[in-house]
Amino acid sequence: MYIQGAVLPVKTAQKADYVKLVAAMFEVMKDYGALSTVEAWGDDVPMGESTSFPQALKLESDETVVLSWLVFPDKAARDRCMNEGMQDPRLGEIFSAMPIDGQRMIWGGFDSILEA
Repeated sequence: MYIQGAVLPVKTAQKADYVKLVAAMFEVMKDYGALSTVEAWGDDVPMGESTSFPQALKLESDETVVLSWLVFPDKAARDRCMNEGMQDPRLGEIFSAMPIDGQRMIWGGFDSILEA
């Protein structure tokens, strides 16, 4: 299993819009090999003394931290999905309406080392 993960700031007042948009985004990503997704709304994400999600994102007072990931069978499937799926015109509409500052999003690919 391979995970494409992200931590991102989302406008708190636009939570419902965000959920609608990422649900639509997943429908597109499934067409390119994504198996599942999780979008987790920050509920207990404290400001740290030296490091924290809010500090890393430069979180603003009207934003909430979201932890997001897509699951793929392997890295090759993720790479295909990111290369082909990101060019799908349906995503252009979705991305243009996202209530986030994508420049502060932190993301990366992760090879699963334990599944329980």
